[in-house]
Order: sequence, then structure tokens, then C-alpha cells
Amino acid sequence: MNATAETVRPPLPPFTRETAIAKVRLAEDAWNTCDPVRVAQAYTADSRWRNRSEFVTGREAIQKFLTSKWERELEYRLVKELWAFHENRIAARFCYEWHDQHGQWFRSYGNENWEFDANGLMRTRLASINDLPIAKADRKLLWPAGRRPDTWPSLSEMGL
Repeated sequence: MNATAETVRPPLPPFTRETAIAKVRLAEDAWNTCDPVRVAQAYTADSRWRNRSEFVTGREAIQKFLTSKWERELEYRLVKELWAFHENRIAARFCYEWHDQHGQWFRSYGNENWEFDANGLMRTRLASINDLPIAKADRKLLWPAGRRPDTWPSLSEMGL
């Protein structure tokens, strides 16, 4: 398959520390849009996911999964941080806050292992996530909907 501008998602592997950090931030920025179509474009057409105990394969299924996720997880705010990288793989840790339809707030903590194809599309995503109920007053991810401001502290800086 010949790559086109639409199928190439820089930065490309093999990753350096700087390009791995950039890739993690690009993923965070996309997920903070809560736009399932936009987010799904970062994955290969046959991408395989394990998200908690759910297994998802392919962009269409990813879009459906994300649509359902963001219908349940309201006022979603996410921070990701590079954990490790090697060649075409990245490990990231993350934290996000959200509330359910009843107003109960949660902070979800997790780790992801990613594998990319040569065009920079993610072909594998393995995510382990735990949810912690929190009081609204205990929230830490308080920026307006959308991209996390560059001046906002990292997970490590917030002690998360």
C-alpha cells in the first residue's frame, strides 16, 4: 500500500524521546476533543484494542466504542505522559476525570501500550484502567473543554 498524506501520521517510528513525547501529546489532544471520528483516524483500519476487558477491532468499531464512551463519560478531561518507548512502541500512563449521568465524578488511572505501523498509525492499543470515585471538589483537571493548556502541570507535577 502506498502511503498518502491522509494515511501518514507523524511523528513516525522509530521514535526518539522527543518524537515519542510528541506522539503522546498528539494522542492526548485528539482524545480531549471527544470526537470519535477524529480519534479513530489515528489507528490502522484493522487496529486491535484491548480496553479494560473489552476487545475492539477496526476503525468503525473504535468509533462506535468511543461514541458510547463519551456518551457515558461526561466533561472528560485527559492527561497522558510518556512512560517508555522503543522503535515502534510507546508505553504511556494517563489520568482522566469525568462524571456519569448522575453527577458522580471519577478519576480514571491507566497505562497503555501502543504499537505503530511505518506510517505512524497505531495498530495495537492495550489499555488497563481503574476508576476511583471522587468528590467534585477533588477534581484536578479543570481546564475548559478541549486541549489541555501547555501551562497545565503534568501528571508527575500534579502527583498523579
